[in-house]
Amino acid sequence: MNRPVRRPDAVLVQAVIAGALSFAHLHDLAAAAGQSGWKAWAYPISVDLLLVAAWRRLRIGRDGASWTWFAIALAASLGANVATAGLLDLAHVPDWLRILVAGWPALAFLGGTLLVHTPASTAAAEAPPLEPELAVPEVELHRTDTAPVPAPASTPAELAPAPVKPSAPVPAVPAALVEHARSIADAHRKTTGEPITADTLTARLGLPGPTCQAIAAQLELT
Repeated sequence: MNRPVRRPDAVLVQAVIAGALSFAHLHDLAAAAGQSGWKAWAYPISVDLLLVAAWRRLRIGRDGASWTWFAIALAASLGANVATAGLLDLAHVPDWLRILVAGWPALAFLGGTLLVHTPASTAAAEAPPLEPELAVPEVELHRTDTAPVPAPASTPAELAPAPVKPSAPVPAVPAALVEHARSIADAHRKTTGEPITADTLTARLGLPGPTCQAIAAQLELT
């Protein structure tokens, strides 16, 4: 089975060319600064690794540390490219450049450690908070296919008038009490010349109302 031949990506080709040239320039600058042998080849690897680590961290969360170490690694790579373009005499490298090249391993180690072990602010934390969902009011559903239940018919007992409560029985009055009340009434007639009333007799006897009314009825008082 024949597989289609893909065309080379122009960006990938440019990345390979730029990486190779930057690698060679960093090697030449390190060798000119007194780093010979395998040490001169380790410098471009260190710079490229720090540049890649800072770029990967920038893709996760863009913070100040990521931009700082990305700028340091990019400056080291661009500085080597410019320095080896004929602007610097590689046979007589200045002392400050030798100091920078000699101190680069410690600086690169510090940057890589901070990039790996310092948490980055993710893009999700920078995103604006989502609006709260609108509460949907609950709707109570009722069935309309069922016939309404008729109200129960009133029974004959409910339509019938309420029975009349019997009146309280008239209390029986002893004959002696009746005679005592009669004597009070006669004395009142002799004193005032008028018959005693039921209210006056009730006040004079001091008995319960029903009993006094029964006595007044027997004495035919009004």
